[in-house]
Amino acid sequence: MELTCKYSGIKKISIVVIVTLLCFSAGGCKVSYSFSGASISPQVKTLSVQYFQNRASLVQPGLSQALTDALIDKCRAQTRLSLVNGFGDVNFEGEITDYNTRPLTVGADSRAAMNRFTITVRVKFTNTIDPQYSFEKTFSRYEDYDSRLNLSDVEKDLSEKIIGLLVEDIFNEAFVNW
Repeated sequence: MELTCKYSGIKKISIVVIVTLLCFSAGGCKVSYSFSGASISPQVKTLSVQYFQNRASLVQPGLSQALTDALIDKCRAQTRLSLVNGFGDVNFEGEITDYNTRPLTVGADSRAAMNRFTITVRVKFTNTIDPQYSFEKTFSRYEDYDSRLNLSDVEKDLSEKIIGLLVEDIFNEAFVNW
């Protein structure tokens, strides 16, 4: 019994020494972690999101505001950054470039069985603190729906889904640096 206690104490001391050495040896490294998966430099303090203009050939009222608001909400919920007017340490800007629905598959009666509803957004992300993470990229997402349904009947729900997917893609491109 006495030997077990002595070895147990030695194991505890060894673990403490190893952990301490690891902490000191990693002192020069700087890594930022978060539960959202975002990896943002501690020097980045502010965020700005410019209004996304709708430049698609088919303009849906409210889509620009919905996309802009969804991106702001995502950044507020998943980062510690303060939202500012003008330009922050990181800045999002862009435009909606496409908003359309097209036949996807044709049924036996030569009519479309499924339609594909697509929204495309061009985004310019500027990171003034870590410029290597800046980008200009086009994001596109779609949802398929039964052609027996009118687009006007499903458009709101499909738009919300697609905006959610687009915002997730944009956020991940900007802040999840694997």
